[in-house]
Amino acid sequence: MTPGKAYLTPDHIRALAERSDAMGFWLVLHCWGVIAVAVWLFAIWPNIITGVFAIMLIGSRQLGLAILMHEAAHNALFKTRALNEFAGEWLCGRPILAELKGYRHYHLAHHRFTQTDKDPDLVLSAKFPTSKASLKRKFFRDLTGQTGVKQLIAQILLAVRLAGDKDAKEAAQQDMAQAFKTPDLWISLPVFLAPAITMSLFGQWWYGLVFWVLPYLTWFQLVVRIRNIAEHGATEQSENPLQNVRTTYASPIARTFIAPYWVNYHLEHHMIMHVPCWRLSTLHQALLNADLKGPLKIAPSYRAALADAGWR
Repeated sequence: MTPGKAYLTPDHIRALAERSDAMGFWLVLHCWGVIAVAVWLFAIWPNIITGVFAIMLIGSRQLGLAILMHEAAHNALFKTRALNEFAGEWLCGRPILAELKGYRHYHLAHHRFTQTDKDPDLVLSAKFPTSKASLKRKFFRDLTGQTGVKQLIAQILLAVRLAGDKDAKEAAQQDMAQAFKTPDLWISLPVFLAPAITMSLFGQWWYGLVFWVLPYLTWFQLVVRIRNIAEHGATEQSENPLQNVRTTYASPIARTFIAPYWVNYHLEHHMIMHVPCWRLSTLHQALLNADLKGPLKIAPSYRAALADAGWR
């Protein structure tokens, strides 16, 4: 589960994997701070440009919360375990209707069986490459909220079906297909609505709907799909750690709206999964300097990664 051991020394890996409570605090604060600033900018200059900008930026930070929850799932967000669990669950996961424990169970299986028949994420990548028309349809459904609404309804129906049935809920939490659909949605829903209510209390009544719920149903769904495609779409279905996952170089604009918090360095994350996200670029350079047994799967941009998946 740690292919990087074949190329880097234990001391080098240990140094790269060192966690930091200070960086954990900063990343969580930065993510929520960007969300607050986006709404504030619209409040000062209310127009269609700042509105769309805020929706896109907040949707990207909702992905940012998912990324930081992912960090916590690897015990890499904070050095202190209690802080890691609390922030990953209540400050990152639950606000986007995700559950740290269920996600961790699901995600570690993905690392163990990457791009093999046992990979629970294989269903996301096996469909690529596809046609440009198919990608357009997917992106259209994401941006118009169809994907988000469908997923939200499925979560609500699942929560209703499992309400009061402890055995069924425990089974769902162990089911890879249900792992982060939060069977305890009724606990997550108030946390999800808290940012929306806060926005509406400090701004106009509709701020929460437009600047929290709408980004979640639209831009967030789009960038999650782009992230999934870039990471494993149209890569080898093999156990080769240099080719079954992709790193994508990201411009400043891409890092702002599509790939926050170094999420684009996905091959490096699979090589040593417990390295904190803020050290992945350093790990990338270390791998480039190492004696690798073959080339790294790297896309020069997200446009190139999407082209591999069918956007030509």
